[in-house]
Amino acid sequence: MEGIVIRRIREEDAQAYLNLCLAIDEETEFLLLEPEERSKDVEYQRQRIKQLLTRDNQMIFVAEAASGLVGYLAVYGGGYRRSRHCGYVVAAMQESHYGRGIGTQLFLIMEQWARKAGLHRLELTVMVHNRGAVTLYQKMGFEVEGTKRDSLWVNGQYVDEFYMAKLL
Repeated sequence: MEGIVIRRIREEDAQAYLNLCLAIDEETEFLLLEPEERSKDVEYQRQRIKQLLTRDNQMIFVAEAASGLVGYLAVYGGGYRRSRHCGYVVAAMQESHYGRGIGTQLFLIMEQWARKAGLHRLELTVMVHNRGAVTLYQKMGFEVEGTKRDSLWVNGQYVDEFYMAKLL
């Protein structure tokens, strides 16, 4: 993880964060959005970040290398009293930075933040055949709670997702 800094996102990261998301959309089929589905409007992205930063149960952590942002982990906390304690996690990284421990560090820092923010439950979905991600999530203490059958349509076929969660 040498040369990588994990930090909270800032409004001024809007362009770099958008560029990272667009690049990852192009290289992986493991995320929800396909290439060209994501808005390329930087001001829209800036406003989303600004709004996220106003909520005490939401955050995006970014992994930054000398070349720029290379990965992120977002937590979206529930918006109602009954679900404020739950955070939905989305994580992604450029393939060129796989296997360097960045994902582990993102999760460790996020979990410290989540505990301080009063979150009790972290949850996520992952395509069942994304073995690298499933392995990372299990290593970080997430457990499979169920399978969402035919949850996504990818490359002309239905794909199952695991529903995974961790209680803090």
